[in-house]
Amino acid sequence: QLQASGGGLVQAGGSLRLSCAASGLTSSNIVMAWFRQAPGKEREFVAAISRSGNTRSADSVRGRFAISRDNPKNTVYLRMNSLKPEDTAVYSCAAADRASVTTSAGAYRYWGQGTQVTVSS
Repeated sequence: QLQASGGGLVQAGGSLRLSCAASGLTSSNIVMAWFRQAPGKEREFVAAISRSGNTRSADSVRGRFAISRDNPKNTVYLRMNSLKPEDTAVYSCAAADRASVTTSAGAYRYWGQGTQVTVSS
């Protein structure tokens, strides 16, 4: 089970931090990721992190967003800086039983509920 939190309304240029707490995942290798979906658009990959700390992020957020995780707490974070109106979307966390990061949504077996992020101009 994945529980996401931290969304909200922020002005352009502002920051937010999303959190996603995982429970009930028994694998020792779990990749955790964030995806987002804006109204009328397809879901897109945002960032992912392996248990060892390897990360990958989308070109559209690189340099502004940072993914991190606290393994003892089974929690992944997404720090979002310099937010833009085009970052407005429902952000969902996901987890996959694998060692290496992937951007493919199909590889993620576990999904949490989304949290809304709205960036006003």
